[in-house]
Amino acid sequence: MESIGELLGFHHPDEMREFFRKKSKKMTNKLMDLKEAVALINEGDYLSIGGFGTVRVPTAFIHELLRAKKKNLQAACFTSNVDTDLLAAGKTFTKADVSYIINFEALGAPKVLKKYFESGAIELTEWSNGAMGWRYKAAAMGLSYLPVRSMLGTDTQKYSAAKELTCPFTGIKYLAVPALYPDVAVIHVHAADIYGNSYIKGVLVADADIAKASKKVIITTEKIVPTEFFRDNPQNTTIPFYQVDAVVAAPYGSYPCNMPYEYFMDVDHLREFLKAAEDEKTFEEFLNNNIYSCKDFYEYLDNCGGIRRIEYLKDLENQIIVEGGLR
Repeated sequence: MESIGELLGFHHPDEMREFFRKKSKKMTNKLMDLKEAVALINEGDYLSIGGFGTVRVPTAFIHELLRAKKKNLQAACFTSNVDTDLLAAGKTFTKADVSYIINFEALGAPKVLKKYFESGAIELTEWSNGAMGWRYKAAAMGLSYLPVRSMLGTDTQKYSAAKELTCPFTGIKYLAVPALYPDVAVIHVHAADIYGNSYIKGVLVADADIAKASKKVIITTEKIVPTEFFRDNPQNTTIPFYQVDAVVAAPYGSYPCNMPYEYFMDVDHLREFLKAAEDEKTFEEFLNNNIYSCKDFYEYLDNCGGIRRIEYLKDLENQIIVEGGLR
């Protein structure tokens, strides 16, 4: 089967090896604010967002990106819903690799954005979630592709940019999924130091590989910790400093999504999002009230109930952890 999707985010691995070889490995202070971090994104860049679904999404960064009115980006819409939906609401990207989008899972799907994707306004290349993860893995390994059996013979293969190949050892047919090297990755973490060493507690999905594969890595973090947090316990280093270009302190920066072990997702607010997204005018008002008219993410948090709401979500997360026997 011939695949007809456009190949996005691909670079020759030797070109990328040279790029990463020349990238500075100095331990410099990389702290900056959200506006400065957003300024690192240029028109036409391929953007990758860490986290997954409604978990560990860098919402504060995405809000600032929308306020900055960044346009004409390419995007990786991988194990995503809230992040992709916000980026699509701001019409920030024109092309995308997609695997899982436009769905708040048990809560429903935003109708306005579903219609927007179906309109053809965005050029889409399709993948399975596994294939997208393997594309990052190939890049992290310095390879041009990885051979997989996923997607073979499906419409997903047809609308992807994968290529069929034959194994030289067995004669088995595989799909070659091409490496994915984002221009910029944004990953929200539990803790980071000023140099970019970062700690994620819980499920990573592909974030460690995304950091290895990306030309620029922006970390937003719940808190800034001393470097000793990593030096005294090397196992705390999920992403090392030399892969990171910017560190932004963003406490509660994943709200209204779930930050594992910190605070639960705000289901009521997500339902408000979905309700507003049933109608274009209502959705426009929702975005203006919650993003564009807010001077920063903290004003948005205040609009949503402020610290009292956050404390409620922290208590709810703690209750889930205790009842689930995770502590």
